[in-house]
Amino acid sequence: MKDKLMNLTFRYGAVVVIIGVIAFFSFKLPYFLTYSNFADILGSITIVTFVAIGVTLSLIVDGFDLSVGSTVSITTVVAASLMIWYEQPVIVVITISLLVGVIIGLLNALLIVKLRIPDLLATLAVMYIVSGLHKTYTQGYNIYNHMEFPNGTKAPGEMDSTFLFLGQGKWLGIPFSAILLLIAVILVHVFLTRTKYGRQMYVTGGNAEAARLSGIRVKKVRTLAYVASGLFAAIGGILFASRVGSGQIDAGSPLLMEAVAAVFVGFSVLGAGKPNVIGTFVGSVLIGVLVNGLTMMNLQYFTHDIVKGVVLVLALAVTFYVLNRSKT
Repeated sequence: MKDKLMNLTFRYGAVVVIIGVIAFFSFKLPYFLTYSNFADILGSITIVTFVAIGVTLSLIVDGFDLSVGSTVSITTVVAASLMIWYEQPVIVVITISLLVGVIIGLLNALLIVKLRIPDLLATLAVMYIVSGLHKTYTQGYNIYNHMEFPNGTKAPGEMDSTFLFLGQGKWLGIPFSAILLLIAVILVHVFLTRTKYGRQMYVTGGNAEAARLSGIRVKKVRTLAYVASGLFAAIGGILFASRVGSGQIDAGSPLLMEAVAAVFVGFSVLGAGKPNVIGTFVGSVLIGVLVNGLTMMNLQYFTHDIVKGVVLVLALAVTFYVLNRSKT
């Protein structure tokens, strides 16, 4: 009976917690359970969830990408500078920004796959390198419309309205960025569960040597996972620049830990016990609901991290307790 209860908790605990949290805030806050508020919650979790999808993909192949936050930062300032400093069209801005994310992913793969540096150490080094590069590129300044340079001249350009729509626009009251996120979650889920390449990623992460002996090109699979991680972090950076309408240095610094929290909360969704994109999305929603509700209750912002940490500990405790019991 006890084991059955634990298994039910493992499979449906995260979903029950979300429902419970929504019920609590709905009872306490009259304007919480509204269409517009839930649309706002979806919009608020968009950027961190894109970053978390990248982390999920790296974890699936038994890795860990710590550089996603720095990737967000550099793509944010690159996107803003291309429009504000160099007056480039939106298609060029988006293409180059995504390319930056791909290059960072390839650098991670080179260090990890070719040079065999442990994932955490390699991506930590890349995190510092990219962080230094984006601050050097901007000389430590935020980038905004017609900003003034130290020599007294002003930047000739400004953020394009089409670009701003990506992060600020709405369709049927739902943020356009949230619609992009839902499409991305569905596509990645289908890729991971319904395609040969998605299954190869899980096999590689489960046992790389067995995967190699079965004919899977393990190095290629791990390389693609890190490239995809950089690409999704770059999308997060583009949306960040679009939402705030400027290029903020260190924009991605807080996003790494929130993304990691969402991913690990997602381990317990429907009893997956492994990285999965639906679980990651659910974890992001849970964190978004908590932050939204706590903000509406006027709790100080610095208490939010305590709540996030407690939720993460509870999710991990249930996940790994049940997994360890199943192995014994």
